Amino acid sequence: ITGLAKYSSAPIVNALCDENHPTQILADLLTIWEVFGKRKPEAKSIFDVVRGLNVAWVGDANNIIYEMLSAFPKCGINMNVCTPSKYPVPESVQQMAKTDADKAKSSVSYFSDPVKAVEGADIIVTDTWVSMGQEAEKAQRLQDFAGYQVTQQLVDAGKPNDGWIFMHCLPRKPEEVSDEIFYSDRSVVFQEAENRKWTILAAFNALFSKRA
Repeated sequence: ITGLAKYSSAPIVNALCDENHPTQILADLLTIWEVFGKRKPEAKSIFDVVRGLNVAWVGDANNIIYEMLSAFPKCGINMNVCTPSKYPVPESVQQMAKTDADKAKSSVSYFSDPVKAVEGADIIVTDTWVSMGQEAEKAQRLQDFAGYQVTQQLVDAGKPNDGWIFMHCLPRKPEEVSDEIFYSDRSVVFQEAENRKWTILAAFNALFSKRA
């Protein structure tokens, strides 16, 4: 991707790599704006809607959380990031998020206890525990992530805010989130998935379309 960007005369879109997933985060932000914007009809911009929201990530330290940490704190969104101690967010990503959070007066906190992480959350998010290229680690990872499944029991113990929602970039596996949560009225995963289409189209239009 970086090689293409260096030598190409046309814009290069990073649709997914090990460190980043910017197109997914565009869809996530649109989904958050759609859901919470209805609750703030007086808001004049997406920033008015998302500023002050609390996002709890429960799962692996992967490209999705790296990208959230790149985007959300600078928008004024507070982040609780919960990963097993064996799978920390890289220090460089933590420092970037802290710098952005300090400027935007948001916060970023790190946990290994999912119950503490979801306390006061408006949005609970998870993703795959075994990313592409990690198939050989699957058995060990399933052991290491025991207790990290997003369940009703976790929610009841953690006490997120009233009106909380659940998000997942898909495809989902049952060990990551229970059916009870995934198919509940708290889940906006299919709305989030549809928004991949609209945000990709918008990105392509902004980057590639010719204008008179």
